[in-house]
Amino acid sequence: MLTDPVADMLTRIRNGGRARLLRVSMPDSRLKREIARVLHEHGFINGFSSDHEPKKPTLTIEVRYDETSQPIIQEIQRVSKPSRRVYVGCEEIPKVRNGFGISILSTPRGILADQQARDARVGGEILAEVW
Repeated sequence: MLTDPVADMLTRIRNGGRARLLRVSMPDSRLKREIARVLHEHGFINGFSSDHEPKKPTLTIEVRYDETSQPIIQEIQRVSKPSRRVYVGCEEIPKVRNGFGISILSTPRGILADQQARDARVGGEILAEVW
């Protein structure tokens, strides 16, 4: 049993990029689909699909690479953990790599990227940082 499924998802994406895999699969959940949606909207992954089998739903993420076959995601790390949650207000949302990366937040309006949360003037829990 996993204690932190979001950290498992981020690790699978990171390891898949380093291993030059085209796709990585993981157990599906609504939270993971929303994180994948934010990554897709900001161009970090090519796409994602969800397989709705009754016993084992699976989320498949297509890893994106540049012209030199380097993964677009240089680093993806968990910020808020089950042992230590990190909450911020809309004024304290940090910029990642001076704006070249994004923070993924869980807000009352759903899972948002840092700039979307600033525009909506909502804070929340910082789930991950990507650059």
